[in-house]
Amino acid sequence: MGGGNQEAVKQLQSLMENVDEQLKNTFQNMHQGYPAETLIRFLKARDWHVAKAHKMLSDCLNWRVENEIDKVLTKPIPSDLYRAIRDSQLIGMSGYSKEGLPVIAVGVGLSTYDKASDKYYIQSHIQINEFRDRVILPTATRKHERYIGTCLKVLDMTGLKFSALNQLRLLTAISTIDDLNYPEKTDTYYIVNAPYVFSACWKVVKPLLQERTRRKIQVLQGCGKEELLKVMDYASLPHFCRKEDSKSSKHNASGNIENCFSFNHVFHQQLYNHIKHQAIIMESISPIRQGSFYVDIPEPDPDDAKIAKTIETEFHKLENQKNGFINSRNGVTVNGHRNTSY
Repeated sequence: MGGGNQEAVKQLQSLMENVDEQLKNTFQNMHQGYPAETLIRFLKARDWHVAKAHKMLSDCLNWRVENEIDKVLTKPIPSDLYRAIRDSQLIGMSGYSKEGLPVIAVGVGLSTYDKASDKYYIQSHIQINEFRDRVILPTATRKHERYIGTCLKVLDMTGLKFSALNQLRLLTAISTIDDLNYPEKTDTYYIVNAPYVFSACWKVVKPLLQERTRRKIQVLQGCGKEELLKVMDYASLPHFCRKEDSKSSKHNASGNIENCFSFNHVFHQQLYNHIKHQAIIMESISPIRQGSFYVDIPEPDPDDAKIAKTIETEFHKLENQKNGFINSRNGVTVNGHRNTSY
């Protein structure tokens, strides 16, 4: 870290000394004993501009207080509903990289988000983030005796279709929460099993991304097995990367413990049991207020909003092209001529 960056950290540290006790407490819950490293994340997210990083961090802390994020790990989702969420919001942790970073797997293409209301998907996503930051990463840091504050993400695009537009609003909300409140938590994004629809969109979206973000994204051939084995052992490979003929992110049976998306996988069992245990502890201290867990969705960064709009526009273009091709193949009159060939 250069001298200028060190000075930026000192300036932001100084600004943080002036916040009230409530914000200091939630900041402590965020940084888990590593305040400087947390400040650096927000500075990186705002290109080392101290005033912008300070506003971003202040907004984040206020968001945490207003939405009681520090208590989210004491609010279990009913088990039957949680199982349904795991079947439709495909995310899990498959292991660790050779450098000790948690490997988070996401089934982008086959996630349907149709088994619960949006608020539960958002609640579950935030719980995974907080469990990662308060339990998984601190445990990895102690084990390796060095600070580990980021993860790797393997994004499976198997099954990505035009119908993904139906989930764009929810996905944008989740992405906005991550971008503004959990910045710089992912070291590298690995894209695997990418179909044509992703490749076509990627060409348009890639130039819109900041250089810092573009450097983190690697689009791998096929299931990415060979490339991923350079950074993690076979045991930590997500299940959809283990075979070249892997066709699906989803588990064939709910009891498949090798599938990191499954409720029965060790990661989700640890997470769910942790939340239930924290709820019991909290209940013994003071009764937990009953009711749904709602989170205010921050306004997305204008650049991120532009990217989401570009994705939507590109999907519509590709869908129209596909429909036009199908219509022409089925004998619909095109340019005054009827095509009846198959």
